[in-house]
Amino acid sequence: MTAAKISAACAPWVRTRLRTAPGITAALAVLVFLTAFLAAAFPRAVDAYGTKALRHDISTASPGQSVLEVTTPPPSLAVPRPAREEVLRDRPRAEVDRALLKDLPAPVRADVPRSSYGVHTAEPIVAQESWLPRPDALPPRLHYAVPSALREHSALAGGRWPVARGEVTAATREVEAAVTEETAAELKMEVGSTIAVPTQGGKPLTVRITGLVTPLHPKSGYWSVDPLYRAPSLVPDPGSPTPVSYWTATLLLAPDTGPALLATTGEPELYWRIAPDPSGLTAADAPGLRDAVASLENGPGLLKLRALVGPNTTLTTDLDALLDAYTAMGAAIGPVVTVAAVGIGAVAAVVLLMTGALIGARRHHELALLRSRGGSLRGIGGRLLAETAVAVLPAAALGLLLAVLVIGEARWWPAVVGAASVAALVCVALPLRTTLHHRRPLLHGAREDVVHAKPSRRRTVAELTLLVLAVGAVAALRRRGTTTGSDADLLVSSAPVLVGLIAALVLVRFYPLPLRLAARPVARLRGAVGFLSLARAGRASTSGTLPLLALLIALTTAAFGGSVLAGVADARDDAALRAVGADARISGENVGLTAVPDSMTRAVRAMDGVDDVAAVRIEYSVPLAAALDARSDTERATLLGVEPESYARLARGTGLPALPAGLLKAGGGQDEVLPAIASPEVAKVLGDGPRTIASEGGDITVRVAAVLSRTSAVTDSGFLVVDSAGLVTQRPTTLMVTGPAPDAGELRAAAKDAGQFTVRLRAEEREAFVDTPMQSGAERIYGAAVAAGAGYALLAVLLSLLQTAPERRTLLARLRTMGLTTRQGRRLLAFEAMPQALLAASGGLLVGWATIALLAPGVDLAALALAGGESGSPISASLRADAWSLALPAVGVVVLAAAVAGVQAWWAGRRGSIKELRAGDTR
Repeated sequence: MTAAKISAACAPWVRTRLRTAPGITAALAVLVFLTAFLAAAFPRAVDAYGTKALRHDISTASPGQSVLEVTTPPPSLAVPRPAREEVLRDRPRAEVDRALLKDLPAPVRADVPRSSYGVHTAEPIVAQESWLPRPDALPPRLHYAVPSALREHSALAGGRWPVARGEVTAATREVEAAVTEETAAELKMEVGSTIAVPTQGGKPLTVRITGLVTPLHPKSGYWSVDPLYRAPSLVPDPGSPTPVSYWTATLLLAPDTGPALLATTGEPELYWRIAPDPSGLTAADAPGLRDAVASLENGPGLLKLRALVGPNTTLTTDLDALLDAYTAMGAAIGPVVTVAAVGIGAVAAVVLLMTGALIGARRHHELALLRSRGGSLRGIGGRLLAETAVAVLPAAALGLLLAVLVIGEARWWPAVVGAASVAALVCVALPLRTTLHHRRPLLHGAREDVVHAKPSRRRTVAELTLLVLAVGAVAALRRRGTTTGSDADLLVSSAPVLVGLIAALVLVRFYPLPLRLAARPVARLRGAVGFLSLARAGRASTSGTLPLLALLIALTTAAFGGSVLAGVADARDDAALRAVGADARISGENVGLTAVPDSMTRAVRAMDGVDDVAAVRIEYSVPLAAALDARSDTERATLLGVEPESYARLARGTGLPALPAGLLKAGGGQDEVLPAIASPEVAKVLGDGPRTIASEGGDITVRVAAVLSRTSAVTDSGFLVVDSAGLVTQRPTTLMVTGPAPDAGELRAAAKDAGQFTVRLRAEEREAFVDTPMQSGAERIYGAAVAAGAGYALLAVLLSLLQTAPERRTLLARLRTMGLTTRQGRRLLAFEAMPQALLAASGGLLVGWATIALLAPGVDLAALALAGGESGSPISASLRADAWSLALPAVGVVVLAAAVAGVQAWWAGRRGSIKELRAGDTR
């Protein structure tokens, strides 16, 4: 038969099927559309937040970190002087600049407006002018630079722009310069001031200041790579035995005056500062960008630079460190996100298979009839493939298109692979499963229920294999975490899915036992509804494994995602609490031990949103010895003088370990031994007996009364808390404020009125821990994973109930002819649906909790939760079971099952029994 004849034969079949069951086709298309969208959106979302993070890290880094600085000394003295002078002129340097920007290796791109070049002195030159300020009797040391495009990057604030008078050479003895207003103010410079710069020939070079300029963009690389261009600085003299400082600054010479610097002792150097342009970078460019930067620093790229600029050229940048930090964060966050992707992918695949099983079951009798009349498996499979592809392929294409439109700036091929995988799974699985079910003639009425079905040896071997894989995945994740090297391990990432899969198989094996046990006592009751519902639940098909598998994986994924989000939130809350110690903190210890005035304490107590205020005196680096015995190597700690009752309330209000206020109260005597609460490290040093230590106001004697690992007011590992009434100096230096919503504006106003006090809020500190698009993008993905997992769980319940809907309608019709009332019919369907729904809900709760408990030691959420926070912070960021993520989807499964069963019973009652009891119908 030719291809044309086959096409002509298949077209009417496909059209007929689509017209006959448009609802089922539309539902399948919608499901494929949503699943294809998720499959295409996930890799694009990962790419998108990776791209945003890369651009964010480079664009927000200081120019001194991100700029690629190419430097080279002028030609050696062996080169004739005119040739050396020519190299330092503007035209040759501009030509080199254009060549450098053109020949940068991809994907390095230059931001031309932010890039610059020029000549400057590498070593400062002492300026002996008497009118220059000398803070420690040391003369200032000045740099001289000839930067490009000075007029484009600054505004003239006074005088005129410096210019070159004629052709400047090494023999020129006067040039003009400009300085910034800040430099002029600090160094007492003004228009007309001159600086005599010593030269190698003896006659000084006079630098005349003709203009004062204001930087247009002070934070740009032009002014920030070398901060001395913008403002002077006091520098300690490293050669002095006493701590003395001198001023240093940079004077900006007129364009094309670089050759004059050859005569100075400042060791002139040519530079090109190339600002990277991150706007065109993507996450996929990060490895290539790191390799390109490494090549420019010390590789083939550097050889090309030297061939272009000079043999002694070097390139320095901290861009590679930024890329290393970006890669490290991606390596830490990526595997955690992969766990969510594997879970959602698995449950989506199971739900798609369930949909195919539902469609195959609906057409079982039709295909059996075709098979009995000579239809081949290949012909039946081809027709099923054709009618499935007609609905699935456009739906998958639309899902891909929507993902591309919603999420931009990402690679195409991962999204295409995701959407194509969904389409291929449906197009292949549905015809294949349905066709293979008709390989052999099936006996009508043969029981395939969960009670009488006996697992085969093949199934037992497969289940044992999955059990081994699950145990191995969990053990590997607990032992080495979510990463192996820099990449995610798919076996480890699939640990939650494997745990859910094993749990589903175990529950299906044990599912018949409670049904059998419950059916016996119920059979003795007078009503028939209970017995019939249990009998019907026991007669459910063995294909019920698939819905249960989908439910458990979906509930486990939702619980895991919710625990990740809860762990991230807990870690940030804990980090913010460690940083502040309360809901708000007003402190004066940063400007010496400044005492908090009583008026400010009263004002803060009276503010709205403030529940309590604990006044604390904090003294840092207190020697754990008497003042006369203290040496440089004496152990030190932070001493806290507190009011015991208010400080105990602070600990309770912030959720920190309870502080025994009764142990702290001092008696008030001058030579009293103060009871103290110490950290474990300090308690070990002080021992059990009395110990004299040197406080700010004088020596005090303390005895350790209790040990706490953590306290509110300090983050140090070494602290000592005593009653402030026992201190010689009792005035507090810090106010610890607790309350639901302390007003930041009022607190800062009160602190400003009282003097030099700083205000820190816990809410503001918490927000500081979320500062990169990679963090926020990964959190959004986990939020979507929780929602998708819950949605697929409910869809699995709906599909499993729809699969048995025809049987239930027929059962109700037959039972109504025997006297079953409408109310009893609704109870029957509800009771029949409850065993599997309750099994799935309770199993999902248990498996979700067990999965989190098993995997928590191997999942590190620190990079996801605390990037941007203080490095080395002893804050744990681990998984914890979130009650809402565990309970809500499980409760939703039970509620939906009951609701669908009730709707089915109501609908069956409205339709009547005539259609369901047609003569000759074997259902």
